[in-house]
Amino acid sequence: MILHPGILALFIGEGLVIAMSLYASLLGVEVLRRWDINSSSEEQLRLERRTYLISTLMMYVMFYEVLSLFLYIYTLDSIHVIFVGAMCATGTLNANDIGWYALYIKIIVFFLSSSWIAINYLDNSAEDYPLVRAKYKLLLLITPFIVFCGFLLVKYFLGLKPDIITSCCGSLFSDESKKVSGSLAGLPIKAMMVTFYASATLLLPLIVLSITLRNSFLKYLTAVNSFAFFFISMLSIISFISIYFYELPMHHCPFDILQDTYGYVGYPLYSTLFTGVFFSLISGIVEPLKKIQSLTKTVERAQKMWLAISAIGIIAFVTISTWPIIFSSFKVDM
Repeated sequence: MILHPGILALFIGEGLVIAMSLYASLLGVEVLRRWDINSSSEEQLRLERRTYLISTLMMYVMFYEVLSLFLYIYTLDSIHVIFVGAMCATGTLNANDIGWYALYIKIIVFFLSSSWIAINYLDNSAEDYPLVRAKYKLLLLITPFIVFCGFLLVKYFLGLKPDIITSCCGSLFSDESKKVSGSLAGLPIKAMMVTFYASATLLLPLIVLSITLRNSFLKYLTAVNSFAFFFISMLSIISFISIYFYELPMHHCPFDILQDTYGYVGYPLYSTLFTGVFFSLISGIVEPLKKIQSLTKTVERAQKMWLAISAIGIIAFVTISTWPIIFSSFKVDM
């Protein structure tokens, strides 16, 4: 089990990431205590050199954490054939409850790591590095999540046994299931469709207005709506989007669409959703940074770029989701 390429890659990657994150956090504590950009002391120059090096290393760490979410899901799906009763990543996750918690933490780390990359980009764009303290505080917040996630991954994969009989997605994501997943699968399709497309119809004009108008309230409103859209979209994937890809009215699994049987459509589906939502969120999060004189123009340029990427991501996600609904012969009785 442990010799599977995906598991080995996760173990090695997480080990390196944890080591670098802990080292960077130690430096972060020193920076928070002694950083003074107005000082020309030898200690300040030493901190600046070390900060530049660590920022470069942490960029790779955070990029890994962003990509490792999809590596984790891919690995879960690829090893499902080992377990009796498993048909996809759902069965692999059900073989050991820890896997679900690792997935949730991975998603949190995805957004935190992406945020650190964005903050670091803004900080490096200004001559006075005004966000050094902020990005190291964020690093100190992210590091415990990274360490905890690594612990969960090791415990999860080492706890998997090939002789385990696990449950498939059909029993978990079904109307008859008494778990939360069953309730999600049983959400009314028509109501979810209306909610999903209404949410997208509201969010996209807000993004466009946020690009064209210098209005802080719009940025915050767009960020809040994108956050809501993320959860509505995840519910919609389980409720109705997935069944149009499967062409089976009772098959609500959010993981089967990651398989080659369905052209790996789940990867562009989820990646466009995560991309669209994140860049909309971060555009609102950095809005207060405009008050910093050296960052005002940089933040405005970054927001326009990020919101444009967000719009492209949301449009791509909605298009992929809608494609089988329009062009498939499969119809659902609502």
